[in-house]
Amino acid sequence: MADENTCGVLLKQICDELKKMADNSLRANDLTMAQLGALLVLNQLPDRQLSYKELEKKLHVAQSTTTGIVLRLEQKGFVECFGSEQDRRVKMVRLTQTGERCCYLADRHLEEAEEKLLSGLTETERMIFYSLLVKVHQSIR
Repeated sequence: MADENTCGVLLKQICDELKKMADNSLRANDLTMAQLGALLVLNQLPDRQLSYKELEKKLHVAQSTTTGIVLRLEQKGFVECFGSEQDRRVKMVRLTQTGERCCYLADRHLEEAEEKLLSGLTETERMIFYSLLVKVHQSIR
């Protein structure tokens, strides 16, 4: 049986708590993490739009999953879908103003969650913690 004081167990517990906090804040907007991920991808683009295929690649999910995510986001008014002007066979998805507001609120919640995560650390400890996380992440890639 795994020792409860191993790094892996502690990381899993931290991830579980962060996921629970995220799920609780997303529930208010009837969103999932996958849906928020799609919104944040679109929000980072200058024109706030992508083809379904490009979104699928950025999300690292199957075409059917992307279609489901986009359909639910469109039903909620966070995105709109349309045919590409260059090639009508290409389906495009664009973030709406409602979607942009949702991204803004999500960013605030992410900042609050990170502050809570790091609240027990000094500024120096935060920098060390971050550099260690980067190092660990690079070593397992």
